Amino acid sequence: MQDSNSRQAAIRLGTHGEDYGNWMPVSMLRLVRGLLALTVVLAVLSFTVFRLTVLGVIFVIAAAIFLVLLGWITWIRRQYAFGGGGMMERVHHTILSHLDYDGKGTLLDVGCGSGALTIRAALTWRSGAAYGYGQAMCEKNAASEGVGSQCTFQHGDANRLDFPDESFDAVVSNYVYHNITGADKHELLLETLRVLKKGGVFALNDEMKPRMYGDMEAFAQRLRDMGYQEVRLIDTAKEAFGSRRRAALMMLGDSRLLVGRK
Repeated sequence: MQDSNSRQAAIRLGTHGEDYGNWMPVSMLRLVRGLLALTVVLAVLSFTVFRLTVLGVIFVIAAAIFLVLLGWITWIRRQYAFGGGGMMERVHHTILSHLDYDGKGTLLDVGCGSGALTIRAALTWRSGAAYGYGQAMCEKNAASEGVGSQCTFQHGDANRLDFPDESFDAVVSNYVYHNITGADKHELLLETLRVLKKGGVFALNDEMKPRMYGDMEAFAQRLRDMGYQEVRLIDTAKEAFGSRRRAALMMLGDSRLLVGRK
């Protein structure tokens, strides 16, 4: 564990022009900028052309709200950016630091997005395969980081993973399951663990809001009763972000990491 942590500390993703995207998409910034510009124009027209002072004041207030919102999401985007605030890299480091894995065998990354966590794992252990979606971007990023031959990316459904029981030596996931609407989160987690080999390890991080996930302490105990070992829930809002307040400002205040061994 200590050796993998030291290797992780030396890893700097995105230094060769890779595109890892951002948790706060640029499309959101464009939308808010457009709404801000629209309300400013409408406010000016209300005061100067239509002579409707009350309507003008309403549009000024709306413009002020959009200006504050734009500043907030711009700050969030900068915090998450690789080469910027590096918040996502810190989250990935936290996940892998709690994975008691030696790099032997294969590792599954459920919902890998742009491949950043997958690639960090490959660079850390220089072995194994990882699966997810966003194939073209992932393959390009992995090749650019020098681990293209060690990562395989495959489109799939987290509700029904297209792998036999006990296929992988390790399983990770990062902020994926909360995006899958209409799915029982405990069943999603069990489906992920289905493909983990006996003795394999897991580290599954997500925004585990109680209204979506229910009682995760009870679920952790359920896993222990099923024979899983070293099952723990880790508050990544505190460990990765520094505090729940800071995590909440970045819209991830209920971040928790489920770790253990099958």
